[in-house]
This record gives sequence, C-alpha cells and structure tokens, in this order.
Amino acid sequence: MIMAKRITKRSDDYSQWYLDVVKEAQLAEHSPVRGSMVIRPTGMALWENMRNALDQMFKDTGHENAYFPLFIPKSFLSKEAQHVEGFAKECAVVTHSRLKSVDGGVEVDPDSRLEEELIVRPTSETIIWDTYRNWIQSYRDLPILVNQWANVVRWEMRTRLFLRTMEFLWQEGHTAHATKEEAVEETLQMLEVYRTFAEDFMAMPVVTGVKTASERFAGAEDTYCIEALMQDGKALQAGTSHFLGQNFAKAFDVTFQDKDGDHKLVWATSWGVSTRLIGGLIMTHSDDNGLVLPPKLAPRQIVIVPIYRSDEEREMVITYGESMLNELKEHGIRAHMDTRDAYKPGFKFAEHEARGIPLRIAIGPRDVENNKVEWARRDTLSKEITEREGLGARAAVLLNTIQQDLYNRALARRGEMTSEVETYDEFKEVLEQKGGFIYAHWDGTAETEERIKNETKATIRCIPLTEATPGTCMVTGKASNQKVLFARAY
Repeated sequence: MIMAKRITKRSDDYSQWYLDVVKEAQLAEHSPVRGSMVIRPTGMALWENMRNALDQMFKDTGHENAYFPLFIPKSFLSKEAQHVEGFAKECAVVTHSRLKSVDGGVEVDPDSRLEEELIVRPTSETIIWDTYRNWIQSYRDLPILVNQWANVVRWEMRTRLFLRTMEFLWQEGHTAHATKEEAVEETLQMLEVYRTFAEDFMAMPVVTGVKTASERFAGAEDTYCIEALMQDGKALQAGTSHFLGQNFAKAFDVTFQDKDGDHKLVWATSWGVSTRLIGGLIMTHSDDNGLVLPPKLAPRQIVIVPIYRSDEEREMVITYGESMLNELKEHGIRAHMDTRDAYKPGFKFAEHEARGIPLRIAIGPRDVENNKVEWARRDTLSKEITEREGLGARAAVLLNTIQQDLYNRALARRGEMTSEVETYDEFKEVLEQKGGFIYAHWDGTAETEERIKNETKATIRCIPLTEATPGTCMVTGKASNQKVLFARAY
C-alpha cells in the first residue's frame, strides 16, 4: 500500500493533512490522557536533534543547564500578580499526596490532603526566582545564565499534536543581571539565537519583533518573538524571549550589593521554545506525500534501499550497500540501510518518503555491476544516477543543497503570501482572499487592536524590529509610528 494515499491533500483539508503527516511519519500519537501525546521514537529523535543544536548554541553564548522542581507551591504564583493572572486558568493542581485501596480499586486518601496545594509547572519563573534569592548576594554573583530542559503542563483540552497539548517538552532560560542594559542585551541575544536556529537549522524564515502589551508574556515588560508563516497562510509563534525587568526580583526579594555597597534589585530575562517547533517544521516544508525534513535536523539523512530477487543478489547488493554506508558515516552523515526482507522496495520507498528522509539511494544488481548509484531527493521527488566514486562528498553537497533549497522555497512562499495595505477595507479583503502576513499601520491603542481581532480574527503578531515608517492607522486614521505585522495564527 502506498502511504501517500493515506494522506489527505492539503487543498482538501489542511488540518487533516497535518494530522495524517504526523501519523504516517510516526512522529506522535494521542495518549490515553486526554490532551496529552505520546512522542514516538522518530519524533523524539527529531526533537533531540533540535535540542542538541540549541543546547550547543546556548552554551556557546555562556549559558549552563540546571534543573528545578516540577511542583511549585501555590503561594509562589501569588507573589507576582500579572504572572498568576496569566496562568491561573491553565494550572494543574495537586491537592493530595497518596491513594488508598478500596474494593479492588483505588481512591484518593482524604487524610492525605496537602497543607499547601502544589502547581504542576506551567513555567518556572516563580520557583527559580525563589531559588535565586539564595544564590545572589553580591554583584560578584551576577550574571546568572541558566537554562532548563523540561516538560510543562498547561491545562488545554482543545489540542493538536505538537502545536497545542496539555503537556509538552521545552527549554526555558532564566537569567539574572546587575543592570537593565545587560538584561535587555541578553533578551535580544537569545532572540537572535532563535532566529538563527529557525533559519539555519529548520530552514524556516521568521520575522523578529516585539509583542504588543496585550500579547506579551504574563509578568514581562517586553516580549520579543520569532513569527513564521505556514503553508496555509497562518502564522506560528515559534519562540519568545522576555525582558522581565525587576518584577520577579521584587516579588521574591532578590537583591544584590553593588560595588559601592548599595543594595539593588536584580534584572531578569526568560526565553523558550518547545516541541511546537516540530509542528512548525511540518507545516513549513511537508507536502501531500508526507513529511519533508531539512537535512540538518533529520534523524536519518540518507536511507539506502537494496533491491534484489535472489539470495545471491541480496548478498551482492547488501555488500555494496554496506561499503556505501560506511563511507557516508565517515563523512558524518546519518545514514541507514533498510535490509528488511518482509517488505518490498515499493513499500519501503513510500514509507521513507512519508517519513521525510532527505535522500534515498536505491541499489540493485545492475548498479553493482556498473558501479552506479541512484539518488532520489525527497524535497523535489527527482532522481539521478551517478558514479559510485565520490559518494560521500557528493552526498554532503546534496544535503547542503537540499537544506538551502528548502529555506529558499519557504522564503519565496512567504514573500508571495505577504502584503502591505493602507485601508481597513483592503486589509479585510486581503485577509479573506489571500491570508498570510499583512503589514498595516496601527494607532498603538488596545481598543483598536481588540476591534481588529474581534472583527477579523487576525492579531498583531509583532511590531517588527525594523526602521519605523510613520503613517496613519488603517482603522482610525490616527498617527501611527510604523506598520505592524498582522495574521491569523495557530
């Protein structure tokens, strides 16, 4: 059975297409716990590649990894008013510490009620800043540059695999600084790390900008973000970096003694990306045949499929394939040979295509005799036959070409789906007929922002970090500092 036949066309039902791609690529599936997912080995390998690349980028910028508790005392969230308000409706609460056996089953032991309820980590600012109070006494203790790889829980029942689930994996950086300038510099530095990762590793072009007051992180003074455009014309917030000011230092009494002996509040940042990036990767590059992966992140960059009809041919082809496999690995390429006898080559081709492996090599007895190699690119579905000599070097060049071509294709698509408008009528017309990113002037008021959201379901994705061009708001005609980026979003 050809797997592509089990994948709905994007043009027929984009949402179902996305779910089909996730399923056929064996990335994840729904779990028995409503709202949560099981990440399958292929999906986990993809996340691990993302994590490893980001982790190195964090360490290259001076950050270290630590780990903080999953459970947070309820009182901690009460200390920062904006923060608790932002997460109150998403928190899972632990009220008891044990179960007891009853008639062959179990129930909550009413005698085990906790003196103070515990919140299952929705984000870690509160418990980390309570910890930092013990770590920071002097300017000599600053800056603290810490990152945590963890899982979080935000009670969300309307879910979509990777894009929105009740529990998800992420990293969250939490840094402490002596000055506002240092903290702002850190915030922008990590935004640039995310932009670089998205574009260089994910081949996903993004717009960088700052969120409006209504869209910023709960408890932050400024939230910066990277915004990507998916194939269906909707935006995806792919990462955020927050300048927290001194809000959490005030809430948890985190001060330091400066060089002059004065006690001052610490300045803070936090920043994070999650397994939502996998959803963004799928919707940026994949097609009606299944998953398409950029080589830098693909768990397997090349698969070799031997083709044979007899035991004698099998031995000859697999020996040929093993020499190729060894050469590819010597070039640092993540390669695999599919020697499963229970499946025919056609099934294997379709399966590896659905899983998004960037390059496929097919070899049969004639290829062995002629010292040839048949290559198939997943991104273009094109094939070519070359000499066996120079296999590893040619593979490396092809993988780099695919990586760049995927970025160029996504960038060109974004350009085609990006518009600039001057009037509200034009805005609504473009939004309905074309969608995508729309740049338009906005008067800077929450009232106008809310009106646009209510009337069109489009939101201000960010105020781009580009040179401002003054104009007039498309809705009210009032003065506007610059055009902002609108879109309907996930």
